[in-house]
Amino acid sequence: MRNGIINIYKERGYTSHDVVAKLRGILKQKKIGHTGTLDPDAEGVLPVCLGSGTKLCGLLTDRDKAYEAVLLLGQSTDTQDISGTVLERSEAAVSEQEVRDAIESFVGPCQQIPPMYSALKVGGRKLCDLARAGQEVERKARPVTIHEIRILEMDLPRVRMSVSCSKGTYIRTLCHDIGEKLGCHGCMEALIRTRSGQFLVKDSLRLFEVEKLRDEGRLTEAVLPVDRMFAHLPAAVLTEDGSRLGHNGNPFRKTDVEAQPVPEGDVRVYDSRGSFIGVYAFRPEQGLYRPVKMFYQPSDQSQKEMNSRKTFMET
Repeated sequence: MRNGIINIYKERGYTSHDVVAKLRGILKQKKIGHTGTLDPDAEGVLPVCLGSGTKLCGLLTDRDKAYEAVLLLGQSTDTQDISGTVLERSEAAVSEQEVRDAIESFVGPCQQIPPMYSALKVGGRKLCDLARAGQEVERKARPVTIHEIRILEMDLPRVRMSVSCSKGTYIRTLCHDIGEKLGCHGCMEALIRTRSGQFLVKDSLRLFEVEKLRDEGRLTEAVLPVDRMFAHLPAAVLTEDGSRLGHNGNPFRKTDVEAQPVPEGDVRVYDSRGSFIGVYAFRPEQGLYRPVKMFYQPSDQSQKEMNSRKTFMET
């Protein structure tokens, strides 16, 4: 079983679950999870976690994201994108400057009401399932942050823009809200996710490319090892005796680490053979390093994977 993260380019027409299902077939393993739903009509970056990497799903979902979207002014839909049923139409009798001002007003912290057609759950049921059943429920506004919006092209009634935002931001809702502020309605016509955390669209792979790498015996090139997600933390390599503690998720002392002095605070921990164990935090009052997140799976550690870490773990 492979462990790590693979940067997939989700193509239009696939759900995020479709991507996971197809990867299970390509990689011949069941333990796979995605890191944030992309609508079927949307494209772009979808980090997918493999094996022990699935423990990272929540962490990666919480990262900031960036998108390129097309806003279509002059109509609103029940899904807030072009695929939905049109609710209202109006003439987009607005100037380019009015559009710029309206868009720029959304930069910064704001409150956003999640759309009914979303995977968000209320009372244990997905909003999209309730919407398809003809039900609409009250949704509480949620705080999100729009870090930056850049207008890339304006040919009214269409506006192509890039958006950098916090987790939980619905670009469909942003397009809808811009249209409402302008008084002419609006919906999202197209969407590409260009970044999710550290994963960029230029580095993403389509499913057929993953399949090709598999056939060529080069899949390892596509999988980012789990420990790379913690590259900002100093490394601690355990002695042989300390490794036994780490393998079992037990706390260890500074004397159980090979290199001295041992960094304090959070550290990424490796055993004496170079296998990544997990993230530990130093507790000065106890003089111990205690586990924060464990990733060690002894049966899944190949020598090739461990050798590739030798240089990285020493940084």
